[in-house]
Amino acid sequence: MTETQKSEQYLTFLLNKDSYAFNVLKIREVLELVRITRVPRTPKFMAGVINLRGRVVPVIDLRIKFDMEEGDKTIDTTIIIVEVDYQEEIIVIGALVDSVRAVVRLEQSQLEPPPKIGMNLDLNFIEAIGKNGNDFIIILNVDKIFSAKELSFLNNEMSIKDDGILKNE
Repeated sequence: MTETQKSEQYLTFLLNKDSYAFNVLKIREVLELVRITRVPRTPKFMAGVINLRGRVVPVIDLRIKFDMEEGDKTIDTTIIIVEVDYQEEIIVIGALVDSVRAVVRLEQSQLEPPPKIGMNLDLNFIEAIGKNGNDFIIILNVDKIFSAKELSFLNNEMSIKDDGILKNE
């Protein structure tokens, strides 16, 4: 395959009726909605933590993180477990989404860079805009969705690491 024919696979999901996607290489697993335990004094976008086979995993509500109104939890509500690179460590985080759609393969020719908006907005977390037929898919860079301060909170303050141990410091 030449560089122009290169394709990647993405897991697509919905947030507020719009299509988003993560590169499948960043996804550990996809879960049905399970009980989420709210942790006091955490940012509003942090839905809480879940028990994933004996491991504590923080869950982020992507609607709230992206300044959308909070959605109703339905039978389709899903938690996507992703791996985020932070200071040479992997932090495992759950992303709460409205529903998971499908895995799609997009060619390089179907991807465009995110729009350059004249305002002072940080859109670095958008890797590309994918075109799949007449639909647009916002491809998210999972490593850039969270600020260094937010990842530091998840990594240090709560001491949630890839070993799944939660320590109060």
